[in-house]
Amino acid sequence: MNNVATTEQQAFEMVVALHRLVRSLRHAVREDSLQPTQTLVLTQLVSTGPMRVGELAAGVPCSQPTATVAVASLEAAGYVRREPDPADGRAIRVVITEAGRDLLLSLAHGEARELADRLNRLHLADPELLQQTVTLLDKLSGR
Repeated sequence: MNNVATTEQQAFEMVVALHRLVRSLRHAVREDSLQPTQTLVLTQLVSTGPMRVGELAAGVPCSQPTATVAVASLEAAGYVRREPDPADGRAIRVVITEAGRDLLLSLAHGEARELADRLNRLHLADPELLQQTVTLLDKLSGR
């Protein structure tokens, strides 16, 4: 076991580096019309299935008004639709459409290709290091 404690400064630097990486990947492959919150809403719907707007807001996380605006714009673009909640006919659930699913997969694959290109340019000598990094990031994300 490693006795060297991670400092808050090191953790901060890692957070900043992760944000920069994700942002740069998104900018490399994304169209300007999809905002980060919209992407998170689509991702949440793929992961959990249909949800009410309040549940989406909690899962993204964002405020309920922000989730409402994101859902409205995604609905206008045809990426989600609203339907009655079978558990409560007065409530509405948001459902991802095939177009929304296809867009999200396309963006994710584009980001993966961009990341693979960047990793290949690094000429990593130890492919196991990459797998260890993926495992570490999964653990840190609670998976």
